Amino acid sequence: MKIALLPFYLELYDQVKPEIRDKMQAFAQQVCEQLRGLGFEVKLAPICRVESEFIAAVESIEQEQCRVICTLHLAYSPSLESAAVLAKSKLPLVLLDTSPSAKFDERQPDAIMLNHGIHGVQDLCNLLLRHDKPFLLLAGHWQSPEFLQEARKSILAAGMQSRLCGMRIGNVGGQFEGMGDFQFEAGSFGLQLCSYQEQAEPSESEIEAEIAADLQRYQPSDSLNREALRRSVKAGLKLRRWLESEKLEAFTVCFPGITKSQGWDTVPFLECSKAMSRGLGYAGEGDLLTAGVNRCLAEVFPETSFSEMFCPDWQGQRIFTSHMAEINTSLCVEKALLHEMQYGYSDTCNPVIATGCFKPGQALIVNLAPGAQGQFSLIAAEVEFLPEENPGNPTANRGWFRPLNATVEEFLCRYSEIGGTHHLALCYGGEPEIMQKWAKLMKWKYNKI
Repeated sequence: MKIALLPFYLELYDQVKPEIRDKMQAFAQQVCEQLRGLGFEVKLAPICRVESEFIAAVESIEQEQCRVICTLHLAYSPSLESAAVLAKSKLPLVLLDTSPSAKFDERQPDAIMLNHGIHGVQDLCNLLLRHDKPFLLLAGHWQSPEFLQEARKSILAAGMQSRLCGMRIGNVGGQFEGMGDFQFEAGSFGLQLCSYQEQAEPSESEIEAEIAADLQRYQPSDSLNREALRRSVKAGLKLRRWLESEKLEAFTVCFPGITKSQGWDTVPFLECSKAMSRGLGYAGEGDLLTAGVNRCLAEVFPETSFSEMFCPDWQGQRIFTSHMAEINTSLCVEKALLHEMQYGYSDTCNPVIATGCFKPGQALIVNLAPGAQGQFSLIAAEVEFLPEENPGNPTANRGWFRPLNATVEEFLCRYSEIGGTHHLALCYGGEPEIMQKWAKLMKWKYNKI
């Protein structure tokens, strides 16, 4: 992820004490290198003192497609020079409240001059709040492991905010009639919605190459129908071509709307699973919102999949997860089974799908729930996916999890009381702290179960 580090300073200091400037620049470079050490690509902006310099710097940051602005007060900097510029930008803000010295000693030469940026941060935060511009703030010494971990989490959360806002999301097949929990107001977060457009047929060589790859990537069933596989691969390549040509980051497929009259021989379930394994966001049944959320999650936590809670095991204190035919196959405990699915929900032919069981491990269940008056709630719950006690149905997607902080009864009550929808993401290695920071930047309510 590409981010920017924006250093703040005071013009007066260049006039009365110009010899300090080089030390300030060196400190900015040191902080920049620390952020690079966290795995980010960092653009170090010029030191800014007055409004015109902030305007030029932010314009350059945006033109270079940085995703996040991290601010660094090298000294006090009056907020009226910068606050309106930052509030106007669509980029999220992470404020680094730090200073060069871990131990402050006012007796040292220039100690006060080099370490007094904190009240500049206070000035800026007040103005940003009055501009209704959300931000993330972390305070501490720039070399401390705790500060650096907070910086990592904050920047990742900010990147999720910039990823979601303005995202291009595709829709194939419309929306499932009567399914209302994931419906939301058009234009939210600047999402750009794209409806499927018919694509050219893939070539024979493309189809054969994809079939060969599928036979290696998955475990073919003994009864796999070659013609059914060919149909599914052909449909999937058409879908993939559209996703790539429209530069879509997420999409949804509503299976009842996939019909022969719309140009489909079968439902491209297999490509939906492949797309998730490539990091695209996906949700079924016309759920654009969850698809977009899942794309943001997958960028930070690559082991992410769309799923649903299906059945409770009250006695075993587990919840069974599944979905009709889509799963991030890279998360299956074994190679996914490639097989023909008996299908009767539209006039299309049987699809070939890949099915498997989610692997054991700790994960985060995440859901973005629309609420009243255009509000949203981000829900996160720490869970543990469990090994299958007995071999399950290999032709069905499946998984078992138990909540880590509640009984199944408590978990299900709480999830529905706060509006959790029936579509969700599961993220192996997900971090609740990042979810909380993301919610703050998006002005969502945050609920951890």
